[in-house]
Amino acid sequence: MKVILLKDVRGSGVKGDVINVSDGYARNYLFPRGLATEATKANLNELKNKEKAEEKRREQAAQEAREIAEKLSDITLVIKAKSGENGKLFGSVTNKEIAQELKKQHKIAIDRKKIVLDEPIKQLSEMEVDVKLYPEISGKLRIRVEEA
Repeated sequence: MKVILLKDVRGSGVKGDVINVSDGYARNYLFPRGLATEATKANLNELKNKEKAEEKRREQAAQEAREIAEKLSDITLVIKAKSGENGKLFGSVTNKEIAQELKKQHKIAIDRKKIVLDEPIKQLSEMEVDVKLYPEISGKLRIRVEEA
């Protein structure tokens, strides 16, 4: 019997796969647990439509990520912080603060986890930071930390 997997099934396949299984396995294990549905024409059509919609959504998300990366390359984000002698900050500037300032100053909302900082900024300085927006799409953001 041909079935469409609705969830990942160890030893059989992953969600969306169309596989052949014995009738008993399908009726007694896969169907009652909601792991699969019978591979009828209507169900196969529905699966194809879902795949197309998912592909379109991924394409749109990648396009938005490219646009944001382009915007970020033109921006120099200025962050004010208190510092002591020799430009050493009281505290540090983290990716969370960078995300908040980016939203406040330029109205670009980016998750703080996407801003890649090896370690928090602890000096008055100017630097470039990587922002991973989407798999294989990243941008550069210039940050200048100034005396408050």
